[in-house]
Amino acid sequence: MDPVERHDYTPDVSFDGGNLDCGSGLLLLIRRHIDPMDRGGLLEILSTDRTVEVELPAWCRLTSNELVSWTRREDQRSFLVCKGALTERAPAVAASTPIAAVHERVPVTIPDALPEPRPAPAIAPLSIMGVGSWPRPRWMLQAVHDRLEGRLADADFQATADDAVRLAVDAQLRAGADVLTDGEQRRDSYASFVGSLLDNCQLIPLSDLTAMVDDPDKFERELRALDVPAAEVRHPVVFGHLGRSRSLAVHELAFVQECADRPVKVSLPGPYLLTRTMWLDCLEEMPYNTREALARDVVRVLREELHYLLAAGASLVQFDEPVLTEVVFGAQSGNRSFMCGALSEKLEPGPELDFAVGLLNEVTRGLPSERLGLHVCRGNWTPDESAALAGDYAPLLDALSRADVGTLFLELSTPRAGEAAVLKALPDDKRIAVGVVNQKLDTVESLEEVRGRIEQAVNLFGEERVLLTPDCGFATFADNPVASARTAEAKLRVIAQARDSLGF
Repeated sequence: MDPVERHDYTPDVSFDGGNLDCGSGLLLLIRRHIDPMDRGGLLEILSTDRTVEVELPAWCRLTSNELVSWTRREDQRSFLVCKGALTERAPAVAASTPIAAVHERVPVTIPDALPEPRPAPAIAPLSIMGVGSWPRPRWMLQAVHDRLEGRLADADFQATADDAVRLAVDAQLRAGADVLTDGEQRRDSYASFVGSLLDNCQLIPLSDLTAMVDDPDKFERELRALDVPAAEVRHPVVFGHLGRSRSLAVHELAFVQECADRPVKVSLPGPYLLTRTMWLDCLEEMPYNTREALARDVVRVLREELHYLLAAGASLVQFDEPVLTEVVFGAQSGNRSFMCGALSEKLEPGPELDFAVGLLNEVTRGLPSERLGLHVCRGNWTPDESAALAGDYAPLLDALSRADVGTLFLELSTPRAGEAAVLKALPDDKRIAVGVVNQKLDTVESLEEVRGRIEQAVNLFGEERVLLTPDCGFATFADNPVASARTAEAKLRVIAQARDSLGF
């Protein structure tokens, strides 16, 4: 498109990107401004960087936004972008509330001291619980998107989420769960949600990254290998040193504690997963020189959150590290587990597992292991069993043994996980939360089938070491639940019925 003398339309919102190019922060500013706008809204982007003439039209094509026109006067360029297509523009579009145009980095503050754990309800052997996520109601999904795109105030979002959590908790109680979660109702996904809460981090669609990487063609090939539309999946991008000026999950814990008098489990993305997710070595500009430097700050913010969760009475804090299976099985499999961490560089399994265990043990250092857990699975973004990774736990045994946590949450009902007997080599001081139903299956397992899996687990590990769960969460990504809420409740219920029928 050639430049014009003047725009035919008046923008609803305008901001000055200065000399930023798309790879060094301009797209983050565009996302901040365009997300809150209604479809058909017009955004003016001012820029003095000449590369934007090429990169911005490419971004518009990739994200299905329309470049309406652009002007150039000496070094000053003005781009008029319509959110969506110009044909969607209403006859009179009310101007959106302008957002601060300065892409400021927030100073990082580190607490002088962290609170100590306080007592919490104990989790009995053979207790039943979900792994974490629960299918969101349709209206909750809309609220998640409205909040991500700046159209819903935080107070309104939290009130809506409270209603969704109540429904998730009630379903768990009806099913007979002994330990509750909030179903991750406030999160867009099990991991990326921290990108909207940590300082100097921003969630953007995966598709936006194409204009920010040094090899767009290679990156687009990576995206095409994934089964979730890149424009619909948000990815955290770090633009400064990470800080934690607000809680990641303490508020989630507090609300569940108000809903019922039972032990509560909270899940968090593990430090290796977050480091792999946030370390995009393909970006043109990064605030950290090395992955290890980023990992140190990831460990710090997670350790802060963990202290506050244990001080608030969480019975169990579970760290999700599913990308560990990408480390050991990814190279030999033609399949991919859809985890954003798979987009970063792929290194040798041995050193990577050592790195992952070291990060986790630094997060949990000195804290009560009986209140700490680690979850590992082989991919949970689709109900298609053939699309996820496969392989038994043998390559992970050493890492699982060295992790300073008291409970391992492991998928075991799917054939992809191999034989449970491999886990007999794990230390006796670790509990095994055994997956006894497959959340990917539409059908609910029979009572006899679940009874058999529980009996096998008790025979392998002893009654005192066994907890009972599904293989993974029911809705890892908010927009892609692998089960309905009705099926999720029925699967928890059959676990309770099977356990109770065994007389434990």
